[in-house]
Amino acid sequence: MTQGVIAVTIGVMSSVANKVQVDWQRSGDGIVVADDGSAPSTAGRDWKAVLSEREIRELHRVNNLRGLWSLAVNWGIVAAAMALVAAWPNLLTVVFALFVIGARQLGFAVLMHEASHGVFLSERRANDLVGNWLCAYPVWSDIAPYRPYHLEHHRLNWTDEDPDRNLTRPFPISRASMKRKLWRDLSGQTGWKRAKATLQRDLSISKGRARRRESADGFTYNNLLGVLTTNAALLALLTALGHPLLYLLWPVAWLTTYSLAMRIRSINEHSMIADPADPLQNARTTLASWWERLLLAPNRVNYHLEHHLFMAVPLYRLPTMHRLLKERGVLDGACIVHGYANTLRLASGRP
Repeated sequence: MTQGVIAVTIGVMSSVANKVQVDWQRSGDGIVVADDGSAPSTAGRDWKAVLSEREIRELHRVNNLRGLWSLAVNWGIVAAAMALVAAWPNLLTVVFALFVIGARQLGFAVLMHEASHGVFLSERRANDLVGNWLCAYPVWSDIAPYRPYHLEHHRLNWTDEDPDRNLTRPFPISRASMKRKLWRDLSGQTGWKRAKATLQRDLSISKGRARRRESADGFTYNNLLGVLTTNAALLALLTALGHPLLYLLWPVAWLTTYSLAMRIRSINEHSMIADPADPLQNARTTLASWWERLLLAPNRVNYHLEHHLFMAVPLYRLPTMHRLLKERGVLDGACIVHGYANTLRLASGRP
């Protein structure tokens, strides 16, 4: 990775964003407001009233086959990216594979997120078992500490106690500051910092809100069993196929492009929203193109507003929920944007 990659990345984002009509500007505290200083109000709108009980039940229905299909597609895309490098090993295919794999690592985190809400698989034990071993552990995560942490985010969204508040509080920032953040992501600095924090969590020496509870006998190394076992299995599989070096794509992506995908996701989900107290304004849905879904928004993670309205709706039903609410006028004036470039331009627009 070079700083040239950063320049190209920001250049593409800016060129796309300039084609988008932006009606909202930035206030001093990071909340998006109109030119006259007002926010587009949806306060008091009863969005639940437009959905029948039958529709609500259907939206919440867990389909195990669709959940497992999402998992298979994620691993299939990872396999395809690695196969591309194996077939045509060069700088271009390696860089492309890193971006694709980093996005799929975010995809596995999204599936772990589904499991944390209990909507990945209908049976709780299978939900947590598969959610950990095939989704969370390979990307060095774990449902056990994540679930209570994440549910606090839903309960305390946009309050000072929100555990995710610091991810979105600083924006908007200057273009130079955004470049530095992207460079830290793609150069591995953010990933290395995350690795140290995750290791401290798994050794039960973290003081963060996602910390683990130390076991009764004080032995904490079992917390590393999942990530070590799944990554060893991936390495063994690639070795058996005759391409052990392909494994390097996995940790390198985790340290670099995964960090970038996570940052862009977090900025778009909650930064610079119009009204923290309004459920239709305190989270953002981004209507993503096919290439954004491939590289930035796997597994319908872009439907974040809908997820906060009904957090137990499975990912594959979020587009249907969005359509129903839109058709019935609930989303008029809600926090919805077309494409990620628009929000990123706002996030890097402070002088």
